[in-house]
Amino acid sequence: MSELGVRGQTTKREIFGWAMFDVANSAYTTVVITIVFSAFFVQHLVPQGSEWGNSYWGLAMILSNLTAMLLAPFLGTLCDLTGRKKGFLLGNMMLCAAATAMLFFVGPGAIGWAIALIVVSNTAWMLSEVFCASFLTDLATPDNMGLLSGIGWGVGYLGGLLSLILVLFGVITADADSDLALYIAQNQQAMLVVAGFFVVVSIPTMLWLRDRPVAGTPDTSAKAVWLHTLQRLSHCWQLSQALPVLLRFFGVFTLYSAGMAIVIKFFGIYVDAELTLSAGEKTGVFLALQLSAFVGAVSFGLLETRIGSKATVFLTLVWWSLGVLSIYYLGDLARWLNMEENQLFMVSAVVAGAGLGSTQSASRTLVGLLTPTGYSAMMFGFWGLFARVAAILGSFCFALVADLVSVQQALLVILGFFVAGAVLILLLPINQGREQARQFKEVE
Repeated sequence: MSELGVRGQTTKREIFGWAMFDVANSAYTTVVITIVFSAFFVQHLVPQGSEWGNSYWGLAMILSNLTAMLLAPFLGTLCDLTGRKKGFLLGNMMLCAAATAMLFFVGPGAIGWAIALIVVSNTAWMLSEVFCASFLTDLATPDNMGLLSGIGWGVGYLGGLLSLILVLFGVITADADSDLALYIAQNQQAMLVVAGFFVVVSIPTMLWLRDRPVAGTPDTSAKAVWLHTLQRLSHCWQLSQALPVLLRFFGVFTLYSAGMAIVIKFFGIYVDAELTLSAGEKTGVFLALQLSAFVGAVSFGLLETRIGSKATVFLTLVWWSLGVLSIYYLGDLARWLNMEENQLFMVSAVVAGAGLGSTQSASRTLVGLLTPTGYSAMMFGFWGLFARVAAILGSFCFALVADLVSVQQALLVILGFFVAGAVLILLLPINQGREQARQFKEVE
């Protein structure tokens, strides 16, 4: 394990510190974006009778993704030139935690404040994810990058599971139908718990993850670094010509990530809108989904070391497509299998969830494999940019179809993104792309 590092030595303690950030940041995306606050926003913050609840939430997602999309490549390039990834990582973590804690003060009707705080917190969370991913090329060799990425993403779902248990069993104990005021107050208190979880669990990252020195600009003044950053970004067209396989991958990644973004950001809303699950059943689904995603990320990570990242992405997209189809035809399948719809949904969701972390983990590995030395934060910044484009595309398409037609029919939007991604990923010449990365020389 001590020889995992690409530059110098990487210790088990540092890898643990890096992986713990995946554990820490999962609390935010699980509780705030996917399961608890998203549904609370639509049902209780948006005025009763409004038909635009999904669209308001979609607006928050679009604005935050646009902001992260614009900032990620620039800040990533700045990190590569200064070698200060850790500062950017922890700074965005603190900003996300602070904005999340401020949601404690947001009550029914305060849509503007809720959207603003979600935009700030989600933007900071997405940027921190980019900086965390960019450490992958520092910590792992090409041969074990997929396994390390899978383990990191997998333990992240354990963080989501733990934070969800804390919130659903330790904080939100009231029922909206019997005591609405208490239910609202407890949802607000849950935001403080998430913010605290994010900061406390990130302590190993603060202590043990370290920056690598870079051979960069001899003049390290702020002005020189910023000018060099802008100069490197101005060569994006030349970069795309020198690394065409990486560019093509970003395009394919955008398509299937749009489907994943819908699942992450609208899952809680779909469950509340289309199903008649009891509070206990919903809790069971959400908790089992986190455990399933953990098992899937680690298992597919092990498989990835044998079959490669490209094949892993393809298999997980096929897995996802079958899962979406089973939920779309839930009623017919339930009658055919002689099962209750709610029971079949829980089984389908948990099985499909095994593909969530593994798709994202293998995608992160592919970026690392196709990235030239010294460009990791910049290229992961572009990975973040295309992930944000995907989230905007997915949020817009799903919210529009859900509001104008139905949430049920909007499932076909997810399926379309997954099928297109699965077909196109097979056409990518990954080995050729790795050779392009090895032969790459900085554009002057």
